[in-house]
Amino acid sequence: MIDKVFPKVHNEGYKFLVIFGVITLIFYFISNFLGLVGLVLTIWCYYFFRDPERYPINDEDYLVSPADGVVLQVKETNGPKELNLENKTFTKVSVFMNVFDCHVNRTPCSGKVSQILYKPGKFFNASLDKASEDNERNYYKITNTKGEDIVIVQIAGLIARRIVCETNEDTDLQQGDRIGMIRFGSRADLYFENYKPLVKVDQKTIAGETLIAKK
Repeated sequence: MIDKVFPKVHNEGYKFLVIFGVITLIFYFISNFLGLVGLVLTIWCYYFFRDPERYPINDEDYLVSPADGVVLQVKETNGPKELNLENKTFTKVSVFMNVFDCHVNRTPCSGKVSQILYKPGKFFNASLDKASEDNERNYYKITNTKGEDIVIVQIAGLIARRIVCETNEDTDLQQGDRIGMIRFGSRADLYFENYKPLVKVDQKTIAGETLIAKK
């Protein structure tokens, strides 16, 4: 129960908590109202950078969500050209993370990280489809235990300004392991083959737990 009220904070969050805390103290010296506003923003910052434990199904016949948020789209499309997968057809599931969602991203399956590719770009609203091609983003290609390629793309949003990668190429991951996070509103795209989608547009997801697809 305590962990739900006071969840663990991601390492990226500590410096922001210090900054917000100092600003709150300054605000209090100016007025009680501004101090209260600063306190609310500091609490929001704490919860934005929360990093709770998650409990995946640990079944390779399923893919779990890479992100907390809401499903924006589920569609058939070509794979990312940045990974030379544009001639293959994938199912793509996009999950939008607003500023109240937990922003720690997780691997949908167990496997080896075969490729990581960072792509600089713009900062359109992450809910727009063109964000998948124009925005700053980071690609992870994971080869699962069945030898299939699963791709996760972290996409920075309108006010997001940093994508954090927490894994490396050739790293072996277990389903639900952390792979990184994005600061302040963003999106995660998941590409896969040979699985049947289990989610629909506007469905709420929990990273590492919500079942996205099934063999």
